[in-house]
Amino acid sequence: MANELDDVLGAVGPRLRALRTERNLTLGEVSASSGISVSTLSRLESGQRRPNLEILLPLAQLYGVPLDDLVGAPPTGDPRIHMRPITHAGMTAVPLTRRPGGLQAFKMVLDGGARGAEPDPRVHEGYEWLYILNGRLRLVLGEKDFELRAGEAAEFDTRTPHWFASADGKPVEFISLFGQQGERMHIRARPKSS
Repeated sequence: MANELDDVLGAVGPRLRALRTERNLTLGEVSASSGISVSTLSRLESGQRRPNLEILLPLAQLYGVPLDDLVGAPPTGDPRIHMRPITHAGMTAVPLTRRPGGLQAFKMVLDGGARGAEPDPRVHEGYEWLYILNGRLRLVLGEKDFELRAGEAAEFDTRTPHWFASADGKPVEFISLFGQQGERMHIRARPKSS
């Protein structure tokens, strides 16, 4: 049992190094984002330090992978994907992507009373694309006020003051794609002609 545990923990370092390399990150960048010192990260990757949950949890979050992937847990044979929803103030976000950086996809569900009726526009860096699955979404974008229905989409620079909520007090479901500033969706409406 002890040898098996040593083998599992010994394989964590190479996995951490591979994840960092795949994402083109330096030890310094990982340290700045995770709060773990460069020397600790270096010793982990080289196998000179034994990993623990206090270190592995922030790294799994930073790299956007389940903890099981870091420790090489054996597959369970269960094909279901277990997405962890985030719920806050009547809004539930289910992450559909699991990688840091680049476009991020979420399924969003707003309950009918989420966010109130009085707009409170916010701004932040990025670019957002919304596609309404069910219900009606009120989108305030700058000085304009829109109502989006199922099957409609919107895209906007998030530096424009924006706010959204249910348009009719009933739940709304939509897909949200969010990218860093300047990173926009590219949609082809019809096949490229030959």
